[in-house]
Amino acid sequence: PEIQSVERQIKEAQKRGLKDISIPCLVRRIDPVRDFLAFLSILRLLIREKPTIVHTHTYKAGILGCWAAKLAGVPVIVHTPHGHVFFGHFSPLVTRFFMIIEKTTASIIDHMVALSEGERKDYIAFSVSKPDKMVTIHSGVDVTRFMKAQVNIEEKRTSLGLNTKGLVVGTIGWLLPIKGPLYLLKAMEVIWQTNPEIHLVYVGKGDLEEEVRSEVSRTGVSEKVTFLGWRDDIPEIMQVLDIFVLPSLNEGMGRVLVEAMAAGKPIVASNVGGIPDLVKDGQNGFLVKPGDSKSLSFAIKKLLDDKKMREEMGKKGRAMAGNYSVKKMVKKIDALYASLFERVTED
Repeated sequence: PEIQSVERQIKEAQKRGLKDISIPCLVRRIDPVRDFLAFLSILRLLIREKPTIVHTHTYKAGILGCWAAKLAGVPVIVHTPHGHVFFGHFSPLVTRFFMIIEKTTASIIDHMVALSEGERKDYIAFSVSKPDKMVTIHSGVDVTRFMKAQVNIEEKRTSLGLNTKGLVVGTIGWLLPIKGPLYLLKAMEVIWQTNPEIHLVYVGKGDLEEEVRSEVSRTGVSEKVTFLGWRDDIPEIMQVLDIFVLPSLNEGMGRVLVEAMAAGKPIVASNVGGIPDLVKDGQNGFLVKPGDSKSLSFAIKKLLDDKKMREEMGKKGRAMAGNYSVKKMVKKIDALYASLFERVTED
C-alpha cells in the first residue's frame, strides 16, 4: 500500500481522458449519516450519467453503489468484494448480520468478481452467490515496477534505519487485528533467542499500531524493529527485505504477495483466503496455520538458515508473478464487460 498510489492512478486516468468524480462523504468507517449522503450522491450521479455497466468495489462502497445502481435503473451491475467478512473480522452475530446484507445485495447483482479461487468458493459455499454469477479475476499488479527496481541495498537500509549486517524480515499492510501483526512479532521473539541480529520491519499504519509498539517496547526489542508507516517507495523497500511475511487471519487475495514475488522474495504467509492461489507451499514460500506464532517462527527460521532456499524460492516467485499482471487482469475484465454488453444488447 503506497501513500501516493491512489493519487497516481487518478492522474493517470485523467491523462487518458477518464472522468474522476469524488464523493467526499463516502468514508471507510461506518457512519450512518455520511453513508446515507454518499448513497444519495451516488444515486444522483448514476441517474445523471446513465451508465450501461456499474462496477463497484469493496464492501461498503459496493453495497451503497449496487443499490444506488439498482434504483437508478442501471442495466448491468458488477461487484468485486475484495475479500469477505465471513470469518476473522467480527463476532458471530455481527458476521451473520453482514452475511444477510451480502446475500440480499447479491440478489440484485448480475455478476461478482472474486480475486481468488478461495474467495469464489467461499461465496458459493455460504450461498451468497451462485456459481454461474461468479468469476475469478486476480487483481492486477504492475509487476514491472518491482522487477526492475534498482537500489543500493546497504544505502537504502541505512537511510531507513535498518540493520545493515543481519537479515531483514518485513511485512507491508494495515496494522489491524485481521492482518496479524502481533503474531509476527511473537514469532520473531522466538527467533531472536538464537538469531538476535535479525531485523523486523513493519510498513503501514492502523488501529493496532500502538499495541504493537507497546509490545516491542515492553519486550525490549526496540532496536530490532522499525515502523516505517505508509510509504511511496514500496518497490525499493521490498528490495531490502530478505523474507516477506503476511500473517493475515483472512485475506481476499493479498496483492502485496505478488509485489513480493515480482521482487524475488521468498514468502511466509497464512494458509487462508486467496493466499494459497499465490503462495505454493514449498515452491515460492511457506504456508502456515493462521494465528499460530510457533508455525510462523518455524517457517521464517527455516528460510533464515538457508540462503540457497531463499534464492530458489525468490526465483520461482518472480517467474510466477507475471501471471498476475495488470495486462492480464484488464484482458479478463474486458472480456467480462463484452459478454455483459452483448447480453444487454440481446435483451
